[in-house]
Amino acid sequence: MRTGFWIGCAALALSACGSQVPEAERVAMRPAGGETLLLAPSVIADMKAVGAEIATRDQAEALARIPGTLTSLTVRAGDVVRKGQHIGTIVDTRLGYETAAYGAQAAAAQAEAVRADADLARIRDLHANGVYAKARLDQAVATAHAAHAQVAAARAQQGASASVAGQGAVLAPASGRVLRADIPAGSVVAPGMSIATITAGPPILRLMLPESVAGQVKPGAQLLVDAKDMPGGSRIGRVTQVYPAVTAGQIRVDASLPGLTTDLVGRRVGASVAIGERKALVVPRRFVATRYGIDQVSIVTPDGQLSDVPVQVAPTTDPDKVEILSGVTTGDRLFAPKGAR
Repeated sequence: MRTGFWIGCAALALSACGSQVPEAERVAMRPAGGETLLLAPSVIADMKAVGAEIATRDQAEALARIPGTLTSLTVRAGDVVRKGQHIGTIVDTRLGYETAAYGAQAAAAQAEAVRADADLARIRDLHANGVYAKARLDQAVATAHAAHAQVAAARAQQGASASVAGQGAVLAPASGRVLRADIPAGSVVAPGMSIATITAGPPILRLMLPESVAGQVKPGAQLLVDAKDMPGGSRIGRVTQVYPAVTAGQIRVDASLPGLTTDLVGRRVGASVAIGERKALVVPRRFVATRYGIDQVSIVTPDGQLSDVPVQVAPTTDPDKVEILSGVTTGDRLFAPKGAR
């Protein structure tokens, strides 16, 4: 009897211990304190991922105005210039000879005008003494006027030739940064050839969107640039202009973004632009924890316990909120511990 009694006590003690361990685990899994959130869909901007390029509103071209040889180019890519600054010189040796020839013609015309003036003075004196008729005097006056007109024409041609030679100066068409200046000195250039490309206007983001969304992007729409492409984290901009033309199945869109500079014009960055609205599960970022490279959320089960579930998230236009794409559904209750960010 005593042996059976002690065996029964031992069995009772073991059963009591077994019932207390699970209870301790359940208490540990319950939320000790924090914040809960009931998942419900909300309306957010429908963002489309696109590629963007850092550019300037305009680009000015410093063009060659005369044919000739580029004897000097004083700027390189990356230099900052001001509007009207002399950045290069084009020389056409033919213009020098042409200007000299017009100068000789002007000198000959001047000599002819001096002779015509002398003849006019002599004929006017003889006409006063009754030697020449009035018709002879009128003829001398016309000859003198024609000689002076020849002088003016020759000098005008000389000035025009010298002015064309002066157009060999290459001037910066706008104030900004030189993007390209890759024609070496000594090269032969033609009129209209680009000598240098210079930024003009404020820096912007330039997007090329498929024509299928042409009617969905409006000025003022939000733009989100990926954090990995911009120093200081993601940034939010606004669409400033949608160009009313389609080129190769794409439309051109310009957007403003705080903190843009012209230091890296032409750099490609990832961006998302709003093309409408849609419903999504959006939660504050503090409800999502990343462990070992996997995003997870804590769900409060009906019996008050916590269950960690992996989820897939995406950024939104609000840097403090994320969209949950998969892993949870509407009606789930999320838990965030105190001090979570």
